[in-house]
Amino acid sequence: MTLRNSLIWFRRDLRIEDHAALHHALLSSRRVTAVFVFDTDILDGLPPDDRRVQFIHESLRELDARLRELGGYLIMRRGRAAQEIAALAAELDAESVFANHDYEPQAIARDRAVAEALRRDGRSLQTFKDQAIFEKDEVLTLAGGPFSVFTPYKNAWLKRLAAEPQAMLPFETVPHAAALAPTPAGHAMPGLAELGFTPHPQPVPDAGMSGARRTLDAFMERLPRYDRERNFPALDSSSRLSVHLRFGTLPVRALVRLLREKIDDGSGGAGAAVWLSELIWRDFFMMILYRHPRVATQSFKQSFDALQWEDGDAADALFAAWCAGRTGYPLVDAAMLQLNRTGFMHNRLRMVVASFLTKDLGIDWRRGERYFALRLNDYELSSNNGNWQWAASTGCDAQPWFRIFNPVTQSRRFDPDGAFIRNYLPQLAGLEGTAIHAPWLARPAALERAGVVLGRDYPLPVVDHEQARAKSLARFRALRGE
Repeated sequence: MTLRNSLIWFRRDLRIEDHAALHHALLSSRRVTAVFVFDTDILDGLPPDDRRVQFIHESLRELDARLRELGGYLIMRRGRAAQEIAALAAELDAESVFANHDYEPQAIARDRAVAEALRRDGRSLQTFKDQAIFEKDEVLTLAGGPFSVFTPYKNAWLKRLAAEPQAMLPFETVPHAAALAPTPAGHAMPGLAELGFTPHPQPVPDAGMSGARRTLDAFMERLPRYDRERNFPALDSSSRLSVHLRFGTLPVRALVRLLREKIDDGSGGAGAAVWLSELIWRDFFMMILYRHPRVATQSFKQSFDALQWEDGDAADALFAAWCAGRTGYPLVDAAMLQLNRTGFMHNRLRMVVASFLTKDLGIDWRRGERYFALRLNDYELSSNNGNWQWAASTGCDAQPWFRIFNPVTQSRRFDPDGAFIRNYLPQLAGLEGTAIHAPWLARPAALERAGVVLGRDYPLPVVDHEQARAKSLARFRALRGE
């Protein structure tokens, strides 16, 4: 049955091409109107100049322009999604609302509320898989249960993809664009100020669909080296595509198709298979969050919720030093300054700073996770939670509790020349050799030549790593009754 009027509700899928919900809406309806809601349930806890809001707004401006080229337009609203979507559906007499699946507990609750509000008016909500290749229960163990270890999940994921290559196929939208509702006279996009936000002085670069394409093209030149260079933060080796995956300005299906082609013809080198694994990790953590929503606030390994983390004024002071990049460990501090200044942090450094907070400072992983949620441009609950619990040893397939990153060793190995550290801590730029990785171990003459006075120009370490490591091991052993 063809619907008279429908809404396509954009959320974290801010593009036209290869869009599952838009495809189904256009095929099912005579007239389709597009809408995006700045959801106050999410935004009210953010600062008015949050970079991500500006990224979304710039992406929406491009989305609206593209819709206009195709004969349609985009409505923007601010408010609670359940109220705004139901009200707009009634206003436009939309029989159904089309959207893509979301897997976060808050989003699932929101969609239930929207579906119920629509149902009361005799309307419906239809949702589709779009942001994952395989979701929910599509990749299971031979026993029919969910995986909790990544490598067998990855093997099963790859096996299913080989058997079902259609999972990578794009959803056609542009050929069916005649169903888009025509742009009304005088329609204009509201600016950031009209929505209650202000521009950030350092916005996220390359927003929108065109920004995603530029970022992808640039990364394809580096892809063959990705396996060798990805752990070195001073190198421009990261894809920088995570923010585009987060907001859906680029479809994951297109990335997997491209990687499979480059793996098959060899043009992607070893880097293509390694980066494909990163995309599979993303599906894995989405599945974990969907199957175990409690991990949003609790440890995946439930017994680890009894860990006795540090608290009180001393812990608060250590946490503040970690947030501000003032721990006295240069690689940790440079990483936190990168996050605070740009909203981005290199993946290797995310592991280093998370291990430092939980294992060296003994602070609950949830505090670090929340800080990342406020700062990361590419914040995605499932991946952020999964990676924090990995570092804290409380999650599925996590770093064993007795393996603790040494921040100095990590620094010497992955920033051997100190180039990354010097970029964010220029006060240490004059230190030579290994001194830049552990200034407190430098000879007084070396510090003097570099013009560095510890405690004035750069802090002394807030903890001794070896003592902190022993304390962390004791914390976990106490939990195990050892």
